Amino acid sequence: MDVAGLTEWGYWGMFLAGLLAGTVVPFSSEVVLVALLALGFDAIPLLIIASISNWIGGMTTYWIGLMGKTEWLEKYFNVSHSKLIGFQSRISKWGAYWALISWVPIAGNLITAALGFFRVPTLAVAIYMAIGKVARYAILIYITIQATSP
Repeated sequence: MDVAGLTEWGYWGMFLAGLLAGTVVPFSSEVVLVALLALGFDAIPLLIIASISNWIGGMTTYWIGLMGKTEWLEKYFNVSHSKLIGFQSRISKWGAYWALISWVPIAGNLITAALGFFRVPTLAVAIYMAIGKVARYAILIYITIQATSP
């Protein structure tokens, strides 16, 4: 799936891009968001759709981690068991706050899966993840609008 194809789908394309980018699938929802803004799509629906879909994708990754299958985490995230255990002390220290940066490419997926794997409370993860994702897309929209305004 490419960016051009998703922009042709408009808001539905944004939903799919956000969902894919929030999971273990390497995809850039930011490119689709900026392209749709450039095509004249409204910023508020894009913010809502991108945030919700990316949050759903992130929570899916969290639930994969919550299942506690070390072999899945090693296979899909390419993380050794010893590195995963090394995350435990860092995860324990900051807990659900780590979900605020779950949007960071690659590392965010590892963090999100680790939050599930180490059983950080779901509600707290969901709230902080939503805050982080909304903030990221809001900042991106603001920067894009400022950069393209006369």
